[in-house]
Amino acid sequence: MASLLFLSSAMMLTGCGSGANLGELDARLEEIKARPRGRIEPPPEFKPIATYAYSAQKLRSPFNPPVEQELLEVTDGRPVEPDLARPREYLERFPLDALRMVGTINKPGAEVQALIADPTGAVTRVKPGSYMGKNFGRVRSVNEAKVGLIEIVPDGRDGWVERASSVSISE
Repeated sequence: MASLLFLSSAMMLTGCGSGANLGELDARLEEIKARPRGRIEPPPEFKPIATYAYSAQKLRSPFNPPVEQELLEVTDGRPVEPDLARPREYLERFPLDALRMVGTINKPGAEVQALIADPTGAVTRVKPGSYMGKNFGRVRSVNEAKVGLIEIVPDGRDGWVERASSVSISE
């Protein structure tokens, strides 16, 4: 078997180097090399474009519908604006639609507290006066079925408005 492999390898090598007429191929290559070469144009120069600084992060997103149909009436004439100096609570890290009410705690002689689960699975207690959601949502009421809150959202006209929202218990 080894001698057959050796014999076939020797025949192949003999066929490759058998003094084939490569002169015609060499002449054709020299003809191609002698042709005049084309000139490649330099790439166009690009002018720098001025950057744009987006400064409307605090305004209502243009992809969300206006909230005017859900606004609360301001009765005491005070301007509505969030307290930006107030320390943020844990549940204000998450959008309101990502939070779920999973239960309540009702102790005799104490306020009803709601149990709110965040997207990580952690459960936090809230009561009236607590804050939750990204829009400065202040809890107004807690009962066995839902948590009622008031959010302060941009009105799209350089101001703020209050909007009623709620988180209902999930089953």
